[in-house]
Amino acid sequence: MRFWNNYVLVYSIEEALHVLSSAPEPALPVAGGTDLLLEIQQGEHEPVHTLVDITHIPELKRLEESKEYLFIGAAVPVSQIAESPLVRYHALAVAEACGQIGGPQVRNSATLGGNVAHALPAADGMIALLALDARAEVASLEGRRLEPLENLFKGPGQTALDLRREILVGFHVPLRRPYQASAFGRVMRPQGVALPILNTAVWIERDEDIIKDIRIAIGPSGPVPRRAVAVEDAFKGRQCDEKAFALARQAIRETIRFRSSPMRASAEYRYHLSGVLLEEVVIKAWQRTLEPSVVEAV
Repeated sequence: MRFWNNYVLVYSIEEALHVLSSAPEPALPVAGGTDLLLEIQQGEHEPVHTLVDITHIPELKRLEESKEYLFIGAAVPVSQIAESPLVRYHALAVAEACGQIGGPQVRNSATLGGNVAHALPAADGMIALLALDARAEVASLEGRRLEPLENLFKGPGQTALDLRREILVGFHVPLRRPYQASAFGRVMRPQGVALPILNTAVWIERDEDIIKDIRIAIGPSGPVPRRAVAVEDAFKGRQCDEKAFALARQAIRETIRFRSSPMRASAEYRYHLSGVLLEEVVIKAWQRTLEPSVVEAV
């Protein structure tokens, strides 16, 4: 089976946009290709006329800290993100999530941009970025813009990006400040199916013994990823104790609509599991808020 007609290697964002917009349809950018090529092979995605390889664009491979944010390029392999001291300090939930994507060979090829652009409602890296309030940098023929991560999704497997005219450049993640921390956790089926039953990412800020602020993302909890705002409200201004967790479990029941899936689990089991996993991840992030606020590893 022929996966594509043309394979074009580009060296700049401008060149990539020109090739994508002028090539016969369908044309798509590709980096790791760990999802796209498998889907074409399995008949779940139509063959592509032109694949535009963006892995040689230097800007998409950047991973660096500025005064305001940590930038993670869309084409940085997730294995590099998982091991980066900068990411592990400023965005540990993202590093933990990337460390659980596939196996070692997949992580050496897969990219965080692909994890997000594939638009699955429980993609591990995407869930972690959502909890850290990341912004996506998007380049188009008209220029650059920053988008809240939630704006990139239309439905399961349906990105809001126009992949003929737009390139996902990377992610702007707020820097970690004192008494802030994050964590990620997930539960897989014991059979090893590469789909999480449930995953959860948490960012938290403490003020002495009080949860000053918190952001929570739980997946899959709907057709598109959204923060669990009502669950966050159950924690804010409270101590990290059983009363807060009880309110959070109630908020999950009242505001999140899990569905039964033969590939994942029943809705009822997910409701049970969500409370257990949330408590585990919140406690882990809460304990990390007291870790030193200096990047010792860098």
